[in-house]
Amino acid sequence: MSAPCLVWLNRDLRTADNEALSFASMCNGPVIPVFVYDRNISSKPAIGSASRWWLHESLKSLSYALKDNGSRLVIRCGAPSSVLASLAKETGACQVVWNKCYDPLTQDCQKSVELALQKASVLTRSFTGDVFFEPKMVLNGSKLPYKVFTPFWKACRREGLDDSVSPTPRHLPAPSVWPDSVPIDDLALLTEKNWTKGLKDAWTPGEFNAMKILENFAASAMDAYSGERDFPAISSTSALSPHLSFGEISPKQILRYVRSIPNHKSEAFIRQLGWREFSSYLLYHFPSLKDTPLRQHFKDFGWLTDKNGLSSWQKGRTGYPIVDAGMRQLWQTGWMHNRIRMVVASFLVKDLLIDWRSGADWFWDTLVDADIANNSASWQWVAGCGADAAPYFRVFNPITQGKKFDFEGHYVRRWVPELADLPSSVIHSPWMASFSELSNAGIKLGDTYPQPIIDHSFARERALSALSSSKL
Repeated sequence: MSAPCLVWLNRDLRTADNEALSFASMCNGPVIPVFVYDRNISSKPAIGSASRWWLHESLKSLSYALKDNGSRLVIRCGAPSSVLASLAKETGACQVVWNKCYDPLTQDCQKSVELALQKASVLTRSFTGDVFFEPKMVLNGSKLPYKVFTPFWKACRREGLDDSVSPTPRHLPAPSVWPDSVPIDDLALLTEKNWTKGLKDAWTPGEFNAMKILENFAASAMDAYSGERDFPAISSTSALSPHLSFGEISPKQILRYVRSIPNHKSEAFIRQLGWREFSSYLLYHFPSLKDTPLRQHFKDFGWLTDKNGLSSWQKGRTGYPIVDAGMRQLWQTGWMHNRIRMVVASFLVKDLLIDWRSGADWFWDTLVDADIANNSASWQWVAGCGADAAPYFRVFNPITQGKKFDFEGHYVRRWVPELADLPSSVIHSPWMASFSELSNAGIKLGDTYPQPIIDHSFARERALSALSSSKL
């Protein structure tokens, strides 16, 4: 039997459409799937608390899936370069293969792994990661990266979106002796924050459930997605984002599946895969995206330090029901509807004039679908300082957004239950309710529910003045 092949798994925690795993299965030797947990990296903003919970569950799910293929998941801790070089020597592996990631931190790590294995005379091979196109392959007419989504996506569509998937290994040859593995529980991924029950109630990580969710979405919601996706009280979105973030399902799998449905109405949904692609593309070409505004005139913008405002926003106690509903949904489930993400982000950066990076950090810690590219690009978009950004003068009105997209107040009633008995006419502006309406609903503003922490009209004018004075 040939020497073993190590498959280094990262954000591709699945057996289906896993090009590296599929390649290894055809190498006529044992296959050893490996996940390396770098505590030094993971203790930094590389992974948030909610993502740690998801990773714990996802690794368990992947372990079960590999066992069904006659294999195991080997888990080691440390720097991937030294761990993989050591494991290759320990097992006599002839090569190490993986699927690429495109964020700066992981790219640096992948380069270090290549160098370490080269010194150890171990072959390496990497495959295109969970994107339709390698980021360096899509450039504008001047051979520069796109900074606007629409021409970027048009270029991608002209090239054609490939939905070919790698074959799923039916059986993975096992080594005669399995190397030692760290138990998943010993990684200490589970957070001490009091949201674990909410996450468990809301989600089932793993590739099996990811495919199940896709099938259910395609059957029940995809045709109406274009018209209903902005309404948070309707189950009209796919809820695939955390599964995509951890690579439990690939964009090509999704595309292939929706294309297989006769007379499918999927263009609006596929376009969202395009936005995900664009975010990854931006981070690849602009590695400082996480911390540095792409529009340099924002570099020295005078964001306010407002600890009370930030805390009220984080806790869902701003006095604006649609904002508070979103922030409470986030805390309880680790997820928030996309329309509401834009509303709460706008409130933080434009109404409160708090640095977008403070919001991005909170999302990073609390979202189960936290993705460094999507998170950074989206916050910069709302703040007006990123690629294809919303104009600085676009300030979401939380009252009108609530009335437009949650006109009967179902979303607010679910996540802000103290307002549940208010009439729909005032549920998005309880301070405008009559004394009898408040009394009948059992509400005492400033006590059972907060007064608005800032007047939106004042905040809007303040934001426009601050932003325009910065010559943006």
